[in-house]
Formats: sequence, structure tokens, C-alpha cells
Amino acid sequence: MSADLILTNANVITMDPGCPVAELVAIRGNKIWLVGDGDRLGEVSGAKSKVIDCGGKTVVPGFNDAHCHIFGFIRKLGGIDLSPPAAESIADIKAAIRQRAQNIPAGSWITATDYNEFYLVEKRHPNRRDLDEAAPEHPVVLYHRSLHACVLNSMALSLAGINRETPEPPGAIIERELDSGEPSGLLFEMVSYIRQKVLPPLSDEELAEGMALASRHYLSMGITSLQEASASNDYGRWQTLKRFKESGELASRVSMMFGFDALPQFQEAGLAFGWGDEQLRLDRVKIVLTETKGRLQPPPEELSKQALDSHRAGFQLAIHCVEPGTVAAAISALEYIGGQSTIAGRHRLEHCSECPPELLERLKELKAMIVTQPPFIYYSGERYLATIPPERQRWLYRIKSFLDSGLVVAGSSDAPVVSDNPLVGIYAAVTRRAESGQEVLPEEAISARQALAMYTANAAYVSFEEDIKGAIAPGKLADMAVLSADPLKSPPGLIKDIRVEMTILDGRVVWED
Repeated sequence: MSADLILTNANVITMDPGCPVAELVAIRGNKIWLVGDGDRLGEVSGAKSKVIDCGGKTVVPGFNDAHCHIFGFIRKLGGIDLSPPAAESIADIKAAIRQRAQNIPAGSWITATDYNEFYLVEKRHPNRRDLDEAAPEHPVVLYHRSLHACVLNSMALSLAGINRETPEPPGAIIERELDSGEPSGLLFEMVSYIRQKVLPPLSDEELAEGMALASRHYLSMGITSLQEASASNDYGRWQTLKRFKESGELASRVSMMFGFDALPQFQEAGLAFGWGDEQLRLDRVKIVLTETKGRLQPPPEELSKQALDSHRAGFQLAIHCVEPGTVAAAISALEYIGGQSTIAGRHRLEHCSECPPELLERLKELKAMIVTQPPFIYYSGERYLATIPPERQRWLYRIKSFLDSGLVVAGSSDAPVVSDNPLVGIYAAVTRRAESGQEVLPEEAISARQALAMYTANAAYVSFEEDIKGAIAPGKLADMAVLSADPLKSPPGLIKDIRVEMTILDGRVVWED
């Protein structure tokens, strides 16, 4: 027998403890056949083998983004970019919106993404009056970079049915003007509602075009697996992803989470946890836990019921929690499950951004898994240091503490919130440096190997796919990325500059720089 594809003269970082480094990888079909020294080329090559000389470049397992939002990323691709330095003031924002308004028919929606009031000259959010001035004849929505806030102009507020008498939905805030009581246009925790219930859906053509761009982008980042973490996902979204996977328009593998309200849809369709195949797999129930004005949403009793119902239905959980109050509530819900059910669980907390010592001790007992976002340190570290009280900064993104406590920690981007470049995430986990150069809890820095594991082996583990991906080892899926430099040997400050030069998915070269 001979291999179909062979990578040779390579610095292979396998993430396989039994064979941590190699020089050659041989692939048959879509699986890794052999991993070993370069002198074994003659054993595995044949007349039809394709041999790639890597020239000493580094080969790693394909990256796995353990928490991202594919459809949110597609929306972003079609919006106006307001991230710094594209927009440094509200005047810049109005100019960009005005220009878009001049080129589309009146009444057409204008969407813009990634504004960040922290970096605006005015140090405030835009409001409906700002947007009305720029586009009085178009409905406008601006998304904050966090995707936990958005701003609508008067026409968009009217289409959304939001006025002076509108009560605040549970867990959300409608900011009001002090003098009139009218909505200012700034909404917190209502992005999902605006996208799902107010904005017109993307046309089939827009969705197909966006998916093609997104797929190409993921491959250029070396991302061969995506864990779609949107709580708005439902059976319809599953069918959409299935269509794009079957057509080949979305190349990277996908594990899809879904919201608790969609659980009956999947039960009625006969789909259980883990349903699907190596291309598209049904993952866990996603519950978004927020704290607004000191109130938890969902309330603790409802959270515990949702968690237990999901667990008894055979699904694992992913609970979104950021601040200590929500982290504590998420832990309590998992403890409640443990007291009510003998079924073993491998549940996970999404973000777990602020975790004081007493909560970490409870996490150790639970053996819960953590899916964190190291690139937040890089892209938002300056804002964290300026706006989060010093006494709370001590518990911010405690990656080393989680690992030292024996917890499995996976890395992710939460894209489109920030860039999904895995090398930036690895850099941030290793250096704890913000884009500004400031350090954010340097004592929580980890090694480059630990950081690489977060985006490969650990990411596979948290989605129950450690048997088929996450390492370069015989029998596992042939998903790999060829890098311009070795992240384990590069100076830490240069890790974020490492490029993906080739991506291999399912045993085929699918992208080259």
C-alpha cells in the first residue's frame, strides 16, 4: 500500500503524547496513515503518491475554534466596518453611514459592525439622533464590538416596535433619554432579537455569497473545525448548515450547539446529542446566562430546570457566563444536575471571564470544562485595565489557574466579536499582552505548547471528538495546517505574526498562501 498524500521534510508538532514530534506524515483517503521519521518516505510512497516537501516548515493539527458564530460572521462581512482605526469618532461613523445611504435605495437597511465607544474621541455610544442625521430615510443598526449592545436610528426603532411605552424584555436594557423618556437608540442584550425578529433575513444569494467568503476565510486561518455556539440556532439552522456542507460551500467541519427552546424540535426530528458525521455534528444545548441590574436571566430556578431537562434529554450543556455572579449561578446549576442525576456529564462554561478563588474551587470539584477567549486579552485588554475595578482584574481570564487546577481549557475567538486568527489567541495566552502593549495578569501566562493544545487537542475534547481529531496520529482525520514558523520555538512576541501557508482538510490541500 502507498499513501495518497505525504508531507515530508517537516517539523511536525503532533500533539500526540506518544509521538510528540515527527518529520513525515502519510495520508490515505481522509485519515492519517503513518507519522514518523523522514527516512520512512520509501515505505509509504508509490507511483501515485503526492509528496509535499515542507522545507522544514512546521505542521500542526488543524485549528479548532471552540466557540464562534458562523452566521454572525457572515452578517459582519456585509456590514460597514466601524472598528478602529476605520472609525475613530462619531463623526467618522456618521460619514460612513451617510456614504452607504447615498448608494442604496431609501428604506433599505444599513448595518455596521464593531464600533467601540472606548476608542471613540467622544468616549460615548452613538445614539438615534446621530444616526438620524446621517441616514433619515434608511433604517440603521450599529453593532457594538462585544455584540452585547446595538444602536438603532428612529426608523429602525419604529420597525422594531420600540417606543416610549415599550417595557424592557427580561435581561435587556432599553436606554432612555433623560428629558423625554424616549429610547435613545442604545439597546443592551437585544442583538439576537434585532437580527432574528426585525432585520430581514439574508436572501439565498446573500447567504451563499457570504458562506463562500467565510469558508475561504476559515481555511486561510488554518481552521478546519468550527464549534457554532449561537443560542439562536435551531432545527432550521441545522438544515441550513447541512445544505451548505452537502454542497461543499462550507469546507470546515462544524459542531452546532442550539438554544434550549429548540430542544423539542430536535427531539421531534429524532436527533440526539452527537448526531451527524465527521462533517456536521449536533452538539450541546447552549444557555446564555446574563446579569442585568443585579438580576439573573434566566432566574436561578429556571436555569436549573433548563439544565436538568437538557441533561436528562441526553444533551451536554454549554452555559454562557462572564461576571462572577453568572459564573456562580452556572456552577450552581451544574451542581444541581449532579445532585439530581446519576448520568455522567461533561458540561462546559463559555467564557468564565471572572473567576474568583472560591468559584475555582467549586469548578475543580465539578471537573467542568472551560472554553475561553485568549484574543479578548489582546483586543480588549486596554479597555479591561481602564474600566474594570482593580480588585476584579485579579480574576480575569485565569487560564493558567484553570489548567493548574486540572480543568480542560479550550481556546476560541467568539468571532465575529474579535478576529478568529488562532495564532493571535496563542500569542495572547502566552504573553498576556494587549494590542496596546500592556500586560493583563502576566502570572496567568501559559506555555506555547499549552496554548497550542487549547486550539487543537483540548478543543476536540470539549466537543467529544478527541478520538478523531485534535492530534496528528494514525487513524485520525487528516486535518492539518502548515505554518511559516514554529510557535513553540519562536520568540513569544512574534507568535501572532506566524502565517498559515497551507491548510489540509480531509486529506486534501484546500488552501495555499
